[in-house]
Amino acid sequence: MTACLHDLSAHALLAGYRARQFSPVDVAQSVLARIERWEPHIAATWLLRPEAVLAQARAAEARWRRGEPCGALDGVPVTLKDNIATAGDPVPLGTRAVPLLPAAADAPPAARVREAGAVILCKTTMPDYGMLSSGLSTFHRLSRNPWDLALTPGGSSAGAGAGAAAGYGPLHVGTDIGGSIRLPAAWCGIVGLKPSLGRVPIDPPYMGRAAGPMTRNVQDAALLMQVLAQPDARDGMSLPPQPIDWSLAWRQDKPLKGLRIGLLLDAGCGLPVEPAIRVAVEHAAQLLAGQGAIITPLAPFMTPELLAGLDHFWRMRSMLDIDALCPEARASVLPVIRDWAESARGMSGPDVFRAYAATHATRVATTQAMLGLDYLISPVSPNAPAPAEWPSPTNDPLRGLEHIGFTVPFNMGEQPAISVNCGTMDSPATPGAVLPIGLQIAGQRFDDLGVLQLAHAFEQLRGPQPAWPEPPTA
Repeated sequence: MTACLHDLSAHALLAGYRARQFSPVDVAQSVLARIERWEPHIAATWLLRPEAVLAQARAAEARWRRGEPCGALDGVPVTLKDNIATAGDPVPLGTRAVPLLPAAADAPPAARVREAGAVILCKTTMPDYGMLSSGLSTFHRLSRNPWDLALTPGGSSAGAGAGAAAGYGPLHVGTDIGGSIRLPAAWCGIVGLKPSLGRVPIDPPYMGRAAGPMTRNVQDAALLMQVLAQPDARDGMSLPPQPIDWSLAWRQDKPLKGLRIGLLLDAGCGLPVEPAIRVAVEHAAQLLAGQGAIITPLAPFMTPELLAGLDHFWRMRSMLDIDALCPEARASVLPVIRDWAESARGMSGPDVFRAYAATHATRVATTQAMLGLDYLISPVSPNAPAPAEWPSPTNDPLRGLEHIGFTVPFNMGEQPAISVNCGTMDSPATPGAVLPIGLQIAGQRFDDLGVLQLAHAFEQLRGPQPAWPEPPTA
């Protein structure tokens, strides 16, 4: 069993610790060995400090030997995205443009996992400012997809997605403002939950921005939510305390009969859905219908104009951020991001207001689309992952958001949405390679537990999954 400890779920690790079958040190050593084999190929980590990892593991081991675990994750490895601050470490945001100053304190997600006794393995990679659906970065090495190294793992939680699929321990925390958890989750075949806005406090907070779990199964995502979903005064949008029993996600089967589930196969904007993805999502709908769920096909509620408005608003925001940099730092920003942001230079005040108004209009459209439904299912992404070197599936700085038509509405609408694997497709890059396909399940605002429960139910219906990828031997 020791040779496969890196593949065990968080639940299995905790059970093993309780039964004294293995220790947190055994697990840390196994995960570190796995990272050593994979990391030259996928470049998913930053600030990996093995001695510090082993020191944390030894402390957890001692607590378990005394029968005094300090929290719900004591001794379980976890990674944190680059942009989630840890005290004393710099927060580069994936770019060489940011000064490497030590953070004064742990950001809320880091503080919660540390309090729960988790072994913080490392930070995970992201693109410059988190503004790309890839691992393309001026600070980090280029991250790649373990299923096919020629392709991107997605982004902006690039390293978290790649690391989870590769076996870098069971728990990973990413962030998402337009799909940055769910897209890499879909393209790497893992589970990725974007919670309701405010459910997981984040610092700094921003409209639509959320932190959430990235794991290999729904049970572990719910376990991580048990730890992360605690109020924090640093986030002014943090939800009040709520007694949610997150264990119901795996302890109590969700009745599917009579559930009203909308089926969205056309985002109404951006890239068209590739045939293999459409077939996989339709099959998922059939599986749910077979259990008594009421599946209702939905017309698109996003429009090209709404997506363009969101795009233009973020261009202006990014242009102002880049303009505030000194000339040397400005020149170090990834050119594709500079070009995208610079395109906002000619926008007028009314243009900016109309772009901002699209965020609210998207919220209204998403809420209206969810009326009369318990849940909504759709593809996560309309397309397979792009080449690793591309910034986005279009490889065009002015068309960089055309793949987020299914994901971004739930950021603006603040609803919880999860990616869970629902099938495979042939890789467009490497003959014989297969790629995962992500099913998105969205729920009503604040029904994070219900989304997890439905995702867990789907896991039980979808059948056997392909084996996780193994590192190259040559």
